[in-house]
Amino acid sequence: MCSRKILGPSLLAVLACLTLTTFLVSQTSPKPPKSVRLYVFDNGVIKGLDPATFHFKKEDLATTDMVVCSYLIVHPKGTLMWDSGAIPDADLKPDGSPVTQERFTATETLKSQLAALGYTPKDITYFGLSHYHVDHIANANDFAGSTWLVQAPERDAMFAEKGGAPVAQRAKYIALKDSKTKILNGKDYDVFGDGTVVIKAAYGHTPGHQVVFLKLAKTGPILLAGDLYHYQEERNTDKTPTFEFDRDQSLASRAAIEAFIKKTGAQLLIEHDLAHFNQLNKAPRYYE
Repeated sequence: MCSRKILGPSLLAVLACLTLTTFLVSQTSPKPPKSVRLYVFDNGVIKGLDPATFHFKKEDLATTDMVVCSYLIVHPKGTLMWDSGAIPDADLKPDGSPVTQERFTATETLKSQLAALGYTPKDITYFGLSHYHVDHIANANDFAGSTWLVQAPERDAMFAEKGGAPVAQRAKYIALKDSKTKILNGKDYDVFGDGTVVIKAAYGHTPGHQVVFLKLAKTGPILLAGDLYHYQEERNTDKTPTFEFDRDQSLASRAAIEAFIKKTGAQLLIEHDLAHFNQLNKAPRYYE
């Protein structure tokens, strides 16, 4: 004859506590790294582009296709999400099959890529856009709880009643209007105060286009160029897109950033360049 012991109230309480603790640990964001990390997210591709829009002929380019990407920068003191894709997560399919909207095609949601690293939008300390164009803003509203880092002329254009960003796309970032916001005025902004993550103005492509300089302990300095250029072949030329807000301002910004790159030895990451993107480590791998 065998007997069974029923767990006593005290042991049940201990087990319940352990279960709750395990759950809470699983819900917390990852432990801060010892030095800055850069994660690269894949937000799809852009196809069917006319190279003449960028003052090129098809034979001048390795491919006319572009990539859409975004970045998570993780610092010991917090996180910065940079850009947010072209197709909203809500429009993508759970099984990862491709979704196409206009010229954009994507498979993975931004939030699923964040989740694979242990983060949710609520864990993001700062949010920034290189600029307000439609291929960068798709999931901006998800980061309305973060502190928004934006150049003054860019924010003005994003919410202008006339002559600013297209009204039709504002729904994708409207929540930022009420976010805690740090307005930048063209000067370098040291996000975490130690020189490892610095936002630099690069006006011209849009009224307040901006780039990010990173000082990584092992990889070395990197500059995330936004749409300062679109193709590698565009660099070291005076070719700019036909839709540039201010061509002269863009060329001046390029000259200033190129001088900065020469001074610092930074690697330039052209956000849309497909060949360059294919060589990069993608999340969950990272640069540090």
